[in-house]
Amino acid sequence: MPNIKGRRIAVLATDGVEQVELIEPARALRDAGAQVDVVSPKPGKIQGMNHDKPADSIAVDVVLEDAQASDYDALVLPGGVANPDALRTSRAAVKFVEAFVAADKPIAAICHGPWTLINAGGVRGKQMTSWPSLQQDLINAGAEWTDQPVVTDHNLVTSRKPDDLPQFNKAMIEMFAAG
Repeated sequence: MPNIKGRRIAVLATDGVEQVELIEPARALRDAGAQVDVVSPKPGKIQGMNHDKPADSIAVDVVLEDAQASDYDALVLPGGVANPDALRTSRAAVKFVEAFVAADKPIAAICHGPWTLINAGGVRGKQMTSWPSLQQDLINAGAEWTDQPVVTDHNLVTSRKPDDLPQFNKAMIEMFAAG
């Protein structure tokens, strides 16, 4: 496994995040040596979900208003339906993601996570995958969508669903190690 020791990674999430899509990538990143911060517009804890059922509460490490993209080497955007739907309508969240896009920093997004990337202008011309219901949204925003477990395009890695997490985590760590 590539070593990303010393890299600082932001995981942007809020209530309604698909728990496994936050917890498993964060664990894989920590196991590879990275410092991982859960960044959220909401302080304290956020509500994880197992599809449409409440799961565990997840501790927030950094409140979004105190976070700067310049403090991080890469960004992870987990899915769940409510999580990215709330983030893409938050001006602060979109500005945070826009800063990663503008700085050409590595971004990993899974499931519905690319919704926030659309609002941040980070999908035009990119090869991507996602949860199938985002296909038309991504195409309309200028991405080239494909139904594959993982798609890597330059500094962006995307994936479809929790079943793809092993491949997603491997591709994410490889990209974060290179970037």
